[in-house]
Order: sequence, then C-alpha cells, then structure tokens
Amino acid sequence: MFGISTHLYLSDRLDRDHLVEIAAHGFEAVEVFAVRSHFDYHDRRAALALAEWLADTRLTLHSLHAPIAGDYSRGAWRDGYTLAAADESRRAQAVAETTAALSVAALVPYQVLVVHGGVPVPYAQTGDNHLPSLIRSLEELAPTAARVGVRLAVEVIPNALSTAPSLVALLESEIEAGDLGICLDVGHARLMGDVVDAIESCSGHLATTHLHDNRGRSDDHLVPGQGVVDWDATVLAFQKVGYDGAWMFELAVAAERRPVLELAVKARERFESLLSLSTEPPIGPAAD
Repeated sequence: MFGISTHLYLSDRLDRDHLVEIAAHGFEAVEVFAVRSHFDYHDRRAALALAEWLADTRLTLHSLHAPIAGDYSRGAWRDGYTLAAADESRRAQAVAETTAALSVAALVPYQVLVVHGGVPVPYAQTGDNHLPSLIRSLEELAPTAARVGVRLAVEVIPNALSTAPSLVALLESEIEAGDLGICLDVGHARLMGDVVDAIESCSGHLATTHLHDNRGRSDDHLVPGQGVVDWDATVLAFQKVGYDGAWMFELAVAAERRPVLELAVKARERFESLLSLSTEPPIGPAAD
C-alpha cells in the first residue's frame, strides 16, 4: 500500500480537495499530519469531515503524525512540543496533545500514530531530549493507544535518542508501553549514516515508513530518486527483513503539489518494479 503524508499540504488547512488530488494520482492511503493549523485534531467536526472525505475518495487513513508543534505557518514551526522534555510542564503538554491525536481514532480509525522521540539536533534546546522523560511519556500514552487500537511508532530522527540502534534498545528494554514500533524515516536515516544498516537494525520492530530523499546535508524531503539515497539497496533491505507495511511518502511542503505528485507517481512505479523483482533500472541518485 502506497500513501502520501499530508505534510505536502502543511501550509494549508486540510480539505477534501487535497485527498481528491492524492487519490487521483493513484495512491491508496494517507498519513495526516496533526498540527492544528492544518488539521485540528481537537475538533470533532474536523475528524468527522475527514471521515467523510476518506469515504468519498476511498483512501485509507493509515496513520497520523503526532503533534510536534502548536502551529506551522510561513514555513516555520512555532510552539514546539517534545515528549522527551526534561521540564515536566512541557512534557505533560506534549502528552496531552498526543493523547488528543489518539482520540481521533474513535471517530476515524487508523493503525499507527507516528511520534517523535525528542527534537532533531539542529533545533533542540537544552532539556528537549531527555530519555527518562521520553520513557515516561510513552508509558503514559500506551494505555490510550491500546484502547483505541492504535500502534505507537517512534520515528527515526536526527538525535541520540532516535537513531535506529537507540530505538531498538529502547523497545527491547523494560519499558512498559505495550506494542511499540519504529517508523523508519529513510531520509533521516541517510543523514545519520547508512540506511541499510538502519533497516537491518530495526528488523522486527518496523511499523511504518517515511520515504523521502535528500542531498546528504539537510532534511530536504525530496521525492525518492531526486537525491543521494540508494533506493535499490533500500528497497532490497526492506524486503530482506520482511517488511510488508505501508510505503508512505513524506514530501516537502509545496505550493504547487501536482508536479510533486507526478514525480511521486514515477517513484511509486519504480518501487513497485523493484518489489516485484523487475529488471527495470534501480532508483539511484539524481543526475548532476
């Protein structure tokens, strides 16, 4: 199942036309990014509208991305949240916002809630990435997630808490947080090292994916094939560990979405070829 994250539309309030556009390009699923300026996960009416749009477009709501900030506007995040905050009031606020995103599942069922374990290093401040706080937050969220039938997936992001080996160590520790999984974000894994190593490290814990490319220096969220990620090796590694979940494209916020979606269609077709062991050329770095 191939899907598109509404991260692509993050600068706008989510509406039916966005889902129509995703479905028209042949994608089967979506991940909705829970930030109130885009999708107000606190508003019952917004959830009911989303359910109606999903029915109209026959798209599957595979996942929600948990809130990481109070607002996204003019290309910037504001009022950030972190489940790993050393400050108790900030940690509790992040848990409350994440719980609100989980509550959407009572009205619009979905399978996975992607959460961040702290803040990426370039943006982190002192106290943002505190491991005991992250453990406490996940343990508090787990009962609610279980009650609404959602699996929590901690995303691979660029910080010491959220490397692939660190997340595996967390999940295999004595944390009491139920059926935790990992969201393997390929672009983030590439920025931190070897993607294949990351996939192999997470074997057995993979709950979902974020697929995007970069030029090796910054988190560009390019369409796969437009950067330096070796997608041939990446897809093979996913196959080798038996991954059979959703393939979710998380692409950069764009004003013009159609050209991005058209590129994503071509990337999806080549993924399908690789997954079926086609002899088509592999996805590789973009030409100079």
